[in-house]
Amino acid sequence: MADTIILYHLYKKHHWLMRGHTFYQLHLLLDKHASEQIELIDALGERVQTLGGVAIADPRHVAEVTKIKRPPNGVEEVPVMLSRLLEAHELIVGELRVAIDKTAANQDSGTNDLLVSQVLRTNETQVWFLAEHLVDTPLVRS
Repeated sequence: MADTIILYHLYKKHHWLMRGHTFYQLHLLLDKHASEQIELIDALGERVQTLGGVAIADPRHVAEVTKIKRPPNGVEEVPVMLSRLLEAHELIVGELRVAIDKTAANQDSGTNDLLVSQVLRTNETQVWFLAEHLVDTPLVRS
């Protein structure tokens, strides 16, 4: 959950700092992805509470437990920002696969369904959309 919270904030940061010839498309895409991540945060938090846990929410606690590295202050080049998002997704997807196996082994079907049908699929789709912006394709073909 902490990593998803950090990913949400990375999306918002990069959404605000986007620039260049694909500014508009990426600005909209990153905001859409941020909105999808906030929905996942809510679903994960509610699942934690449903199971009797305490959902993480305090920004200081999130910063302590996340595995996603803090980005530098300021603006980075667009490909670097997109690569940073992809690296965060890669970490989250790896952790998700482990959690999916554990929930299946523990017969926690509710959590397993949430992780597979919502969290994993959303992250995989977002990776696909981001990666397509890093492919070296000319904007104009002759």
